[in-house]
This record gives sequence, structure tokens and C-alpha cells, in this order.
Amino acid sequence: MDRIDRTLLTLLQRDASRTNAALADEVGLSPSSCLRRIRRLRASGIINRVVAILNPSRAGRSLRTIVTVELKEHGEQQMRRFLTLAAQEEAVTQAFAVTGSVDVVLVMRLADMEEFDALCERLFRERTNVVRFSTLVVIRTAKDETAIPLEGTISGPAHRARTR
Repeated sequence: MDRIDRTLLTLLQRDASRTNAALADEVGLSPSSCLRRIRRLRASGIINRVVAILNPSRAGRSLRTIVTVELKEHGEQQMRRFLTLAAQEEAVTQAFAVTGSVDVVLVMRLADMEEFDALCERLFRERTNVVRFSTLVVIRTAKDETAIPLEGTISGPAHRARTR
């Protein structure tokens, strides 16, 4: 992966709806060369998927919680079982097995506290192997970025114009 590839990936992470011609212009390539590179990046698995990022409030999911979970039993099978259960919940947007004093961290997008309460009943009560959970309710977001930073990108004409 060279600097042009990294720049294309950075541009796509900011706005994947750009046309191929606009991307090509930004990095100084012909549209056909640009398209070949993007297809190669997709085929290689560097580009995992292309999605639309919604405004949570306008989508009716303005309540964000971060929940830490401690499991009773810590074997691989018990961990997988709980993560599978959590991943089946639509409100769970991220689920991580982690190191440290807790076993799992869940990030959720919910409509309201009633939905959260019902989800807690399903995930954290009887027969789910949870000994304790702690909930953090997000009251303000300072940064919520989906882009992965890539070193060594190039500055195309549009980028240079924006940074002046």
C-alpha cells in the first residue's frame, strides 16, 4: 500500500459517496487508475464495507450507553456464549472482550430507558453468566470518529485548498 492508496482510503473514510472522478482528481490520478486501485483495495480486504453513518437523534436512537460486564465463569466457551448473546441485540452497536478488571464492554444505541431496561433483563439477569455490570450513560460526545488514521497520505489540490 503506497501513499496514494492511503490517501484514497482516508478520503473514502471521510465520505465514501464521492464520485470516482472526484477521488481521482483529489489524488492526481486518471479515473480509470483510481477505480483500479479502489477495486484492488476492496478485493484485498482493506476496505471491509461501505456504509451510511446515521444521525442517532434523527434516527430515534439518541440514548448511548457504555456497559462494562463481569462474567461469573471466565472460560472461552462462556465468553463466546455471552458475546453471541450480546451481538444478537440490535441496540448493541459494539461488543468487545477486553483485558483488565471487566470481561466485556458493550456500546449501545437506544431509543429510551425502557428499551435499556428490557435489554438489561435479557442480557444481565438469570442464566446469562453475568455477575455484575456497570452502566455509563453518555451525556456529551467530544469525538465520535469511525475513520482509522493512516500515516503518509498525500495532499491533493482540494485538500491543500481546505488547509490554507
